[in-house]
Amino acid sequence: MQWTDRIRQVKIFLVVAAILIAVASLLVSRSLTHDLAQQERSHMEVWAEAMRSLSEAEDNTDLSLVLKVLDENNTIPVVVLDRDGAVTEYRNIEIKARNAKDSVQVVTNQAIQMRDAGQVIRIPLNKSHKDYIDVCYGESLMLKRIAVYPYIQLGVVMLFVVVAIFALLTSKRAEQNKVWVGLSKETAHQLGTPISSLMAWTTILKETYPNDALLPEMDKDIQRLQLIADRFSKIGSLPEPVPASLNEVLNHVVDYMDRRTSRRITMKTDFPSEDVIVKMNASLFEWVIENLCKNAVDAMGGEAGSITLHLEETDHRAIIEVTDTGKGIKKKDIRNVFRPGFTTKERGWGLGLSLANRIIEEYHHGKIFVKNSEVGAGTTFRIELRKD
Repeated sequence: MQWTDRIRQVKIFLVVAAILIAVASLLVSRSLTHDLAQQERSHMEVWAEAMRSLSEAEDNTDLSLVLKVLDENNTIPVVVLDRDGAVTEYRNIEIKARNAKDSVQVVTNQAIQMRDAGQVIRIPLNKSHKDYIDVCYGESLMLKRIAVYPYIQLGVVMLFVVVAIFALLTSKRAEQNKVWVGLSKETAHQLGTPISSLMAWTTILKETYPNDALLPEMDKDIQRLQLIADRFSKIGSLPEPVPASLNEVLNHVVDYMDRRTSRRITMKTDFPSEDVIVKMNASLFEWVIENLCKNAVDAMGGEAGSITLHLEETDHRAIIEVTDTGKGIKKKDIRNVFRPGFTTKERGWGLGLSLANRIIEEYHHGKIFVKNSEVGAGTTFRIELRKD
């Protein structure tokens, strides 16, 4: 749980850092954009004044400085309109038209858009202000890039955060897998010695007390221990699935659980008459069903109830449902039931359903989920396996 808490803290830190970077970037960009826009307007005011000087110039007037000012504008789009709205001059306007008439219309439309946006400087050509020109200008390419840049930067930051969180979750899962695999194999190894010893003692007991009725039951328990050790030894590897009958596997679980649970709990089955065959590792899949049944027994808390195993098949899937009449799962907990370490039991480890989920999804390429659950009424777990 400490690792989970640390991962959660890192994720929160990364998200907060991304938000702060985005806000700071937007504020700085907004300030730079405003300053550059003001600077470009100042340049355009000088340019407009140069246009006025050019229109009022006499034959002997030196226009070298005026022409230099006009020619130095190579970045800001500008269109000059007379009082009738006709284009008299334009610079830095990208035109994609088939003929001259269309070109004039394109420039005029852009000038109108600039004027409507408030990007216009009116220059009177006489004292009465009846004759004038409108210098309409737009944003330079540099200004547009600065305006768009923070959003690109925000996208890069968010992508980095997503990749970092994914890497952390992958690292977390890999570490958990190593712990589970190591624990499982060590458990299988530790069980091997006492199982071998028990097998030897039962052989001696059979020779000494050949007619003892308890010896077959002891044999069954030893075989059960061997099966458990075999299951643990397979965790961490990818056992080859083979065709097997789901009916037989589920009936075996029902027989095992029915003899080891309270008589107040009824085991019910709802299977098709014909065998449902799918590729599986029977011992591991059997463990999954047993785990669901044991959880169902715990959910009933010693009260009377029932556990129903339902099996059906479609054209492409085999469907198994385990339904109990226990205390149910709270809605807020349903999404966490398969998370490692999550448990509602006082002495639970929270690994059973997590391992069951791994066995179904990774080993059998199926799905396991809570189909429905109602507090005080019971829960239904659903498993879907592919038949091909």
